[in-house]
Amino acid sequence: MRNIHTIDSYAYESRLKGLNPGLKAAVAIAALLICIGTGDYLVSVTVFLTMGGVTVIWGGLSIWKYLGLLKIPAAFLILGTAAIVVGISPAPAGRFYVSLPGFYLYLSDNGAMLSARLIIKAMACVSAMYMLVLSTPASEVINLLGKLPLPRLILELMNLIYRFIFVMMDVQSRMKQAAQSRLGYRDFFTSCRSFGGIGANLFLVSLKKAGTYYDAMTARCYQGELLFMEEEKPVKRKEAAAAAGYIAVLLLILLI
Repeated sequence: MRNIHTIDSYAYESRLKGLNPGLKAAVAIAALLICIGTGDYLVSVTVFLTMGGVTVIWGGLSIWKYLGLLKIPAAFLILGTAAIVVGISPAPAGRFYVSLPGFYLYLSDNGAMLSARLIIKAMACVSAMYMLVLSTPASEVINLLGKLPLPRLILELMNLIYRFIFVMMDVQSRMKQAAQSRLGYRDFFTSCRSFGGIGANLFLVSLKKAGTYYDAMTARCYQGELLFMEEEKPVKRKEAAAAAGYIAVLLLILLI
């Protein structure tokens, strides 16, 4: 797709794509559970740095692309933890406060420390999940979930919806390019009109493409179950040893 860089495209380009998806999922989930269960900031910092290093250094992802992906959850975390840092009091409190009519806004020392710990823990969890999704295509993740006792219908909907999102993203980019070539974004009101027109057309196109894709699946003997070929990726001993050693190091840091 033109000018669309998705997480799935990064996963297909990753040098870690050849590793067993179950092993990568086990390491990511184990690191996630350790971060959430312990709350130790040193463990969180270790997970954040190591998972990021694996994704960038071993996986081959550009550091700038990785930081660009981290900016999205970081912005939400900073805005979400602002309520913990800032407090309201009828009298002056904290080291820094702002006087407003009838009350004071202040920054609490405990709130700042708590919010910093929450941000570090959350970013560590995000980096662990990024290690998985940036090195494992979505089809392999869904196939991995298929080995769990989950309803088959949910897995097929996940696969279809995930793929259809990128199809519509490509259609939207083409519509936007066509509108730009016709000066559809020359001012604010024209931009709003173009945005509304693209949204309406996108809805109609999505209905048409959904019908076309269903007809294509029916023509290929679709009978309510999607079947995909899955590449065999056995777990090597050194990979299993490295994964076990990494989890052991995290537990050792926690004990120390």
